[in-house]
Amino acid sequence: MAKPVIGLQLYSVRDQTEIDFLGTLEKVAKIGYKAVEFAGYFKTPAIELKSKLEELGLTVPSVHVPINFSNTQQMESDFAGQIEYAKELGVSYIITPWGPLPEQPTMDNVNYLVDVLTRCGKQVKDAGMKYGYHNHDFEFKLVEKQPVIDIILKQVPAELMVMQFDLGWLHLAGYKAADYLQKHKGRVPLVHLKDFSKGRKDAEIGKGEVGYEQLLSTADLSGISCMIVEQEQFDCGSLESAENNYAFLQSLGFA
Repeated sequence: MAKPVIGLQLYSVRDQTEIDFLGTLEKVAKIGYKAVEFAGYFKTPAIELKSKLEELGLTVPSVHVPINFSNTQQMESDFAGQIEYAKELGVSYIITPWGPLPEQPTMDNVNYLVDVLTRCGKQVKDAGMKYGYHNHDFEFKLVEKQPVIDIILKQVPAELMVMQFDLGWLHLAGYKAADYLQKHKGRVPLVHLKDFSKGRKDAEIGKGEVGYEQLLSTADLSGISCMIVEQEQFDCGSLESAENNYAFLQSLGFA
């Protein structure tokens, strides 16, 4: 089985990209990461960014693209612009990083989300790419005795939407990540690695409560082409944490 490529969600080093976007890519590549996932481009033309990525030997398997849920009339056109940029960049997967759910969701809320995700999936498919969804913990709230994410994955056709499970948020929701990876095997080409210490505070991978050493050694990772590190809070610098996260995965033989 081929090992998944190790990538970095660049929101993890947002304090650096805000200052020097392309220079930060150089530093990420120097650490050893082979892939990056964007959550914004800092107005960089796609042709310029693609050239820089090729120079550094970095791939872009996926990008996070929020949906304009606040304006349904502009939702499709806004999304189309993001699709066009990603296609020019050579991206394989366009990922929606979250969907709106109230504190106590109803089936109507879930059906609305299913409808939007289905339409987005068709839009991305028509452009020749694949569409996916990234979870937090709130998608595991129960509606009619089922986790919301389970309902979504049953109702949105697999050919229109894959899943980018965030293994940290899945753990925080009270479920076993390995079980979900097995249940949806073949529909999970990408995962996020995120760790948490007590109090829902981000931790470096392997230093929190998710138990990544055991999880990554026992879970069925076949079909997963890329594991993407994400960290939002730090005890040291963001780049130092990115390096520590890479070193941990390297110690497990993944890098």
